[in-house]
Amino acid sequence: MNVAITDGLVLTPPAFEDGLDQWSSENGTPGSTTYQNAANAAFVPADSDFSGCLELLKTQSTQKLRAMVKTPILPGTYLKISTRVKAMSGNLPSLRIAGYAVSSNGAHVSGLVEIGTSVSLLSYGEVVEVSAIVGTGNRAGVAMVWGMQPSDGYFGLDLTGANGGVVRIDDIQIEDVTDAFLREMMEWVDVRDYGAVGDGSTDDTAAFSAADQAAGGRMIVVPEGSYYLGSSISIKAPIKFVGTLVMPVSANLALLSSFDFPTYADAFGDEEAGFKKALQALFGYTDHNVLDLKGRRVEVTAPIRIDEIAPDLSNFSNRRILQNGQFNVIEGTAWDDEVVTSQATYSTSQSTQLINVANIANIPVGAHVTGSGVGREVYVKSVNIGAGTLYLSQPLYGGSGTRNYTFTRYQYVLDFSGMDKLDRFNIANVEFLCNGAASCLMLAPDGQMTQIRDSYVVRPKDRGITSIGRGCQDLLVDGCQFLSDEMLTPAQDRKSVVLNVNANDSKIRDSRFVRFGTTFVLNGSGHLIVGNHWFQGDEETAGVRVAGLVFTQTNVQAAVTGNYIDNSVIEWTNEHDADPSFANEYSFGGLTVTGNTCVCINVAPWFTWLSIKPYGAGHFMQGLSVANNVFKSLNGNIDRIERVDTTFADLDRSRMRNVTFEGNMFNAINSITQNPVVLEVNQSTAQSVWTVDASDYLPFGGWARNCQGLVAEGMVRNASGSRVEAMPYVAVEQGASKTQATINWPEAARGRMQMVLRMDTPI
Repeated sequence: MNVAITDGLVLTPPAFEDGLDQWSSENGTPGSTTYQNAANAAFVPADSDFSGCLELLKTQSTQKLRAMVKTPILPGTYLKISTRVKAMSGNLPSLRIAGYAVSSNGAHVSGLVEIGTSVSLLSYGEVVEVSAIVGTGNRAGVAMVWGMQPSDGYFGLDLTGANGGVVRIDDIQIEDVTDAFLREMMEWVDVRDYGAVGDGSTDDTAAFSAADQAAGGRMIVVPEGSYYLGSSISIKAPIKFVGTLVMPVSANLALLSSFDFPTYADAFGDEEAGFKKALQALFGYTDHNVLDLKGRRVEVTAPIRIDEIAPDLSNFSNRRILQNGQFNVIEGTAWDDEVVTSQATYSTSQSTQLINVANIANIPVGAHVTGSGVGREVYVKSVNIGAGTLYLSQPLYGGSGTRNYTFTRYQYVLDFSGMDKLDRFNIANVEFLCNGAASCLMLAPDGQMTQIRDSYVVRPKDRGITSIGRGCQDLLVDGCQFLSDEMLTPAQDRKSVVLNVNANDSKIRDSRFVRFGTTFVLNGSGHLIVGNHWFQGDEETAGVRVAGLVFTQTNVQAAVTGNYIDNSVIEWTNEHDADPSFANEYSFGGLTVTGNTCVCINVAPWFTWLSIKPYGAGHFMQGLSVANNVFKSLNGNIDRIERVDTTFADLDRSRMRNVTFEGNMFNAINSITQNPVVLEVNQSTAQSVWTVDASDYLPFGGWARNCQGLVAEGMVRNASGSRVEAMPYVAVEQGASKTQATINWPEAARGRMQMVLRMDTPI
């Protein structure tokens, strides 16, 4: 680039032979004193070394010589001012190129270096060249770095030192030497050419903006140095970092053409800091909806909390994707749990609050609440320190009262609890190496359509995905693998949980979960658990097996379909109910368990795959279908596939309705659960009452409440062998446990009958 050629600019000032009225003894600005008719200046038309020159007697401590023409200072342009000088007589002065910087309105721009390097004349008659380079950027060899503020300069020469010396000065030359810094074919611009200093403290935001405006499709290069950007900036051009940036937390860096993690990592010279700024930018503007890690690994030394990296971000509802990379947790004290024990008062009339909370200022949002009367996966949703009140993700089942509670705050790789609401945040093809030190993901208190897909969560310390409110609405987990940090721990001693849900309509599909304490804790309804495989076994003999899938409300309207349920219990409770006894509400219902493969190995015989645990009295079944599943026990039989856990209360078997167990396959199960159940009744001796016991078959210890069919197989005969023509009647709910039915004949009879019994009312 040469502006004299490309822009037609005339850079060289007038020759001395054109008149000394064009040369100033001051700064060169209009109206300043010239050398025309000056007693100490004269034009010499012929000299043995110069074709024409100015002879000047030094009479001032700094004798100035300035061309009275403005030379433009253009961004990215570097000008060399030079001349040749020789001493003729008298004292030998020193010389330097000098200038005077002005803005577009002609005002002097102060604070700049306006002189070049001083050169001393050492003898008479010796020709010495004096030169200096002026430009906008802080480049090696540039004596006068003027940045972007000046628009023009007045250039010439200064004579310093003792007065009384006579010198001759050749015509002053100004030439564009930009090519020495930027070759014409380079497809980039350098931020230093637009005034960037790179000293770590000078605000270079304006220089970066100017470089971006000038790029015109070319790449911006940020050379070595530390560049402070004091405010938010959007850069449209592609950009490459050799040097690094320093920015306030509140300032947003939007790299519109280079929006990917490697570029941000280079920009801040640190992967963790770069990711934080990239994540801030992802939520800070709408030009990009994908933050691509480009297969890179981020070493994470502390939780990444959205309220720390984007403190002004409270709500976000546009789709955003974090994809294609790995997070590796580095162990340290930053991941330690925060544990606070406090006394608080709970009232069922305010079912999601604790009031009069002692030490509330030390209880963090997102803390896991445990204590007497607290169900699984209850979290602190928000805290009002002034009122001494905190708000819970779920009600407590233990009733009103003042109790001690423990609040444990786990630490997460990605923590969005500091927001109010986050919608449509997606994580795709990302591996989280939690290394037993950190949990993985905490959702915002409110929001919907968070998705994690095709990703790995490896060895989370406490939790995989945690919801502290309703930010789990429509949560999607697709094609993921979660691997526990408790692989070798007996099942009953594990503490970890893969995920919890407080809202509705989660879809957990085609994923694999290995040896966690609990795999899913789901409140709300409308959940689809489809095509997954969760393992919860261990190496114990006759081992205890615990809940893997936990539903915590009565009417779930959910489907558990096509899963591989391995050494794990589906447990159905109402532990997130402030008044868990049955009242005017739906009781346990709305669940279909269909087409699953259910396996156990080396378990105690009382293990079951399905357990219902009411936390209050009066509940019953009113909608459950368990159909077309395979149940198989290895290395020993088990008694049944289902049970009622009566720790708190039993079910009301007189109100059971719409319960179906059919089409299932059983291997090494002592009692085959069916409803309705077809029983073959063989009576070899004539009796007027035939007793049928269905207790081995009816689910959940259900009563024999209804008879749907009774068919004789072959002839029914009386004691003498004659055919019994009369129709018997059936009595249900017989025996002490009401699991029996009787077939009642008008006379003693013997024979075989097929009887269909139900433990429920089918409608």
